[in-house]
Amino acid sequence: MQPDEVWSMDFVFDELANGRRVKTLTVVDDCSKEAVQIAVDTSIPALYVTRVLEQVKAERGLPKVIRTDNGPEFAGRTMQTWAARSGVELRFIQPGKPVQNAYIESFNSRFRDECLSQHWFASPSHMRSVIDNWREDYNHHRPHSTLGYVPPAVFAARCRQHAGDTAPNPASTTTMQTPGL
Repeated sequence: MQPDEVWSMDFVFDELANGRRVKTLTVVDDCSKEAVQIAVDTSIPALYVTRVLEQVKAERGLPKVIRTDNGPEFAGRTMQTWAARSGVELRFIQPGKPVQNAYIESFNSRFRDECLSQHWFASPSHMRSVIDNWREDYNHHRPHSTLGYVPPAVFAARCRQHAGDTAPNPASTTTMQTPGL
């Protein structure tokens, strides 16, 4: 497997200091373990998910496959139509079998422990800022044991270079803004 062949997506829920629920969409590259994107909002329906993916597409392209659960944001007509137009295969895990999406489950656990549980968020914009900083550190500075103790972005760059793609990956140097609805 190479970087950007298979991504996994899921949601993680949290709340702001005022008790308002917040939803995060996490997107992870299964090969490199990179946090491709983490979108934050009070509601993230299917159309929002496709807008996030379109923004990611503009920055780094899309994978061949996206693995998700069968939630309505992922399994509905909006995502099916987007995937068909975009040439992306949606691969759904069996209901009640999160182990079939182990990469995102592991990432989400780390994300909750190391970021969400460590902060008291005043607003969605504050949450986005903290998460963007955490994601930058996670992707570019923190070694990952399953990647030979290099950060995910470094591992992905080495894979691309080894595969002959020496063009720089724009996502490795920029932080994407989440689209609003």
